[in-house]
Amino acid sequence: MSETFSAKLDLVLKALSISRGRLAADLGVDKSVVGRWVTGAVKPSSHNLSGLTALIAGRVPGFKTLDWDRSFADLANLMGADPSAVPGLDSRGPPGLPLAVAEHILATTSLRGSAYEGFFRSTRPYVLQPGRFVHDHAMVRLDPATGYLKLRMGTGGTVVEGWVLTLHNQLFTIAADVTSGAMLFGIFYGVATPRADVIDGLMLGPALDVARTPTACAIIFHRIGDLTDDPEADDRRFDTLSQSDPVAAEGSIPEEMRKHLIRDIGPEQLAMGGDVLLRLPLDRSLSRGPGYQESGKSR
Repeated sequence: MSETFSAKLDLVLKALSISRGRLAADLGVDKSVVGRWVTGAVKPSSHNLSGLTALIAGRVPGFKTLDWDRSFADLANLMGADPSAVPGLDSRGPPGLPLAVAEHILATTSLRGSAYEGFFRSTRPYVLQPGRFVHDHAMVRLDPATGYLKLRMGTGGTVVEGWVLTLHNQLFTIAADVTSGAMLFGIFYGVATPRADVIDGLMLGPALDVARTPTACAIIFHRIGDLTDDPEADDRRFDTLSQSDPVAAEGSIPEEMRKHLIRDIGPEQLAMGGDVLLRLPLDRSLSRGPGYQESGKSR
């Protein structure tokens, strides 16, 4: 097989309208395994390649293992697809964002990225109304064309799009408001479980005041749903969630979460054993996998 097998597989799946979940179920492998094939992290074993080829031959009569060695254009023609439909992986990083550690991010994403795919609701302080809180809704999904996690986040009709970059046991986000062009950045703790139910960290971005004041705050995300095998349906769900009223109802935020998100910082706090800067030490993180309860304790 050539080095472009991952792009060829992605082309075949799209041309035949086979989802990763469907392929994984038909082959009897985990969905994350198919994800690693598509991102190019690993190639199928001989056994799995035979099963994959046989499955495709059931839809494209005469398809055989040697067809994987066709050129991309020839394979696209065999599938009746546009050769430019799948550009392949960009090893330099997300489009327009060259990164020196791109290979490490891709490797981590191929191994752990599926833990962060899904729908989440955030809770963060409302900068323009002290004492109140805001909820954003986010969708995280693996982008097969790049191998990175794609982020869409919306609140009150405003949508932010960008990337979630997994490295070591942290998540680094970079995104832009598609309406105003404002940039947002975040650093979050990852999880060691197969699925992340809670993710917390710090976010930096401009406030929605006249000066667009640079502002940092603590933020926490709770999983509210999983992706389906229908990307269009997932997009519709996100569009609906992103129209939600962002302002949390009075009294709806538990006291423990309020204390986690709003903290006194500065020289006086440092003298009393607190923080001089806005930080989130690991021992205070609430990032968790399944089993997390609102009290912040595991079952």
